[in-house]
Amino acid sequence: MNHVKSERIALTLACVLAFVFAFPYNVSAMHIMEGYLPLAQCVIWDAAALPFLAVGVVRVRHVLQSQRRLLILLAMSGAFIFVISSLKIPSVTGSCSHMTGTGLAAILFGPAITCVLGLIVLIFQAILLAHGGLTTLGANTFSMAIAGPLFAWFLYKLGKSLKINRKVNVFIAAAIGDLLTYCVTSLQLATAFPGESGVTASIAKFLGVFAPTQIPLAIVEGLLTVLIIMGMESFAEPELRELRWEGEIKA
Repeated sequence: MNHVKSERIALTLACVLAFVFAFPYNVSAMHIMEGYLPLAQCVIWDAAALPFLAVGVVRVRHVLQSQRRLLILLAMSGAFIFVISSLKIPSVTGSCSHMTGTGLAAILFGPAITCVLGLIVLIFQAILLAHGGLTTLGANTFSMAIAGPLFAWFLYKLGKSLKINRKVNVFIAAAIGDLLTYCVTSLQLATAFPGESGVTASIAKFLGVFAPTQIPLAIVEGLLTVLIIMGMESFAEPELRELRWEGEIKA
């Protein structure tokens, strides 16, 4: 029975990926693209991301060595990030609006492992899909794979301690984690291109451009995250038990 469930999960993921790759992408719509940030800022963001990645690698190794049953959930979380962060809506020159998908992994595994999953996705997108870039990898990792997931995880834990309705709690964490990613992206772009009015005004400008597309996308991501966790409770109950999952959205 477990093998049948695993095959169903794999088949579903394969169908979703096939659907995504069936459509061409406009390469001008991406994460912060190659060469868009000054070299000095690229180095700064690389350095800022390294400590989080180091912790994440240790956590992933622990899962691979002692909790191998969780590999299915780990792979599904990574595939979810890859698929929905590849569906992009052009928003501003040099970047774009898109769902991040990192809230799911942050809720299940925590921000450290999510950081590693996000980095892997960003590398594949930069090399294979021309989304993002290698010089801006640190900046994109910090916004999408570190800041957003960390905030989503914090909100989820806070909501749980406050006994917020469980479905609502998952939704809020995933949706606001998505939005925070774009707050950090706006900061990164504004720091690189402050304009005549300064960094603060530039941040407000970038946020204003992102908001019309990103707010609806964040709502969609929150709903998708709730639905996917509900599906996991049906098809991957043993794996969730190993994560000490308490049926967070059943009640």
